[in-house]
Amino acid sequence: MASNRHTTPALWNWRYLILRRVVQIGVLLLFYGTLHWGWSLFGLPLLSGNLSASEVLGQVTLADPFATLQILLTGHVLQSEVLFGAALVLGVFLILGGRVWCSWVCPVNLVTDFAGVLHRRTWRKNLFGIPRHLRYTVLALALLLSVLIGLPAFEWVSPIGAMHREIIFGLGLGWTALVGLFLFDWLVVKQGWCGHLCPLGAFYSLVGRHTAQIRVKFDQSSCSGCGDCQAICPEPQVLNLKRLAHDGQVLSGECTNCARCIPICPEKSLAFGWRLK
Repeated sequence: MASNRHTTPALWNWRYLILRRVVQIGVLLLFYGTLHWGWSLFGLPLLSGNLSASEVLGQVTLADPFATLQILLTGHVLQSEVLFGAALVLGVFLILGGRVWCSWVCPVNLVTDFAGVLHRRTWRKNLFGIPRHLRYTVLALALLLSVLIGLPAFEWVSPIGAMHREIIFGLGLGWTALVGLFLFDWLVVKQGWCGHLCPLGAFYSLVGRHTAQIRVKFDQSSCSGCGDCQAICPEPQVLNLKRLAHDGQVLSGECTNCARCIPICPEKSLAFGWRLK
């Protein structure tokens, strides 16, 4: 079967990566511009707060469902606006697929993606193995600690919050954690943080697992089994060809819908589509 790899315009092959970066950087820019440059619409601030709790146009509250859950487990009572904001965000990711957050919104993805590129091109080995299901243990520990210590445990150590604070509010010690995370992903374990340890990623992998409507569809008849998609995927276990042939799509909640696999496929056997079942 003839390959389409060399006939597709290069920019078109980068379309999903470009869109992801536009969204990730755009969200940060909205926070930064609102705080430092006074960006507003009809006199209302565009986006204020942070990735855990924010306000759009000073009217619509948005809240991180995982952070909200941790706070509730501490025994604190939250305002109805925050609970509504968490429910609103949760509803969106129930439909889109929870880990869309990880590849399309989370700023740490910028760091780990770069580390992943360097890992593939320079290091190409892991110093030791970490099971991917360990992130679910970290998730459970974060929730348990929130109950025991009366504080939202992950929010205190989250590199996501640290990166947001450093970019939006100024340089501080949070950059040291990001450097450490970058080195860990580059030199120790490929996709070590996002793919093996992050409890927020584990939380979102459970969200939308059975309800997400946008899925990567698979055409078995055109697939040559070259393995290019698995080589580029940050969660290669979701591209099990036997499972894909049975389901006709990627159903795993661990898929981030990052779309790396779609343009890399020489036979164009993968594409976004609506959930089949």
